[in-house]
Amino acid sequence: MTGASTEAAVGSGVFITLEGGDGSGKSTQAELLAAWLGEQGRTVMRTREPGGTEVGVEIREIVLHHRGHIAARAEALLYAADRAHHIETAVRPALARGEVVIQDRYIDSSVAYQGAGRVLGADEVRELSLWATGGLLPDLTVLLDLDETLARGRLDAAQKRFDRLEAEKGAFHARVREAFLGLAAAEPERFLVVDAALPIQEIAALIRSRVATLLG
Repeated sequence: MTGASTEAAVGSGVFITLEGGDGSGKSTQAELLAAWLGEQGRTVMRTREPGGTEVGVEIREIVLHHRGHIAARAEALLYAADRAHHIETAVRPALARGEVVIQDRYIDSSVAYQGAGRVLGADEVRELSLWATGGLLPDLTVLLDLDETLARGRLDAAQKRFDRLEAEKGAFHARVREAFLGLAAAEPERFLVVDAALPIQEIAALIRSRVATLLG
């Protein structure tokens, strides 16, 4: 099931999400895709979860940078709350205006990180997010797949402050990667899986090709 085929899909806009483990290059590819679409005359909204709204920025600080313990179920609910507000106040209006929404992370991230990484159960976490968003699914989800050890090397080289998820051990990130690949295998019509170890411009070309087909 894709965003275009759900009752929840609105307007003539196109909803594209980028998924993958930490360090897979989602932000870089989102920026390149947005620039290319702009050159094609498309109006683009770039956004992210958590943190795509003012409310979301506050939730992002809690779920990613709170120093103390957060119960796994509470974490999942915080992500769902951010998602509910973000979709209603930002994404749906943009789609209704006919824009292309390029979003860094969405429901699949919660299924992978909280469902598999935190071992809360993929089905339960997915249903929570679908309820929060009124059932809205992307028209295309680009999964940037990268071995978790390579991803860790990239994060270490970046010398940035690790958030609560980035700081998790390798076994956590291995479960997350496996979950992402499982989601892509279950919905091949929605997903484009790309080897994130490829050169940046080669990845961008693969994404552009799929998006061009989507846009017709």
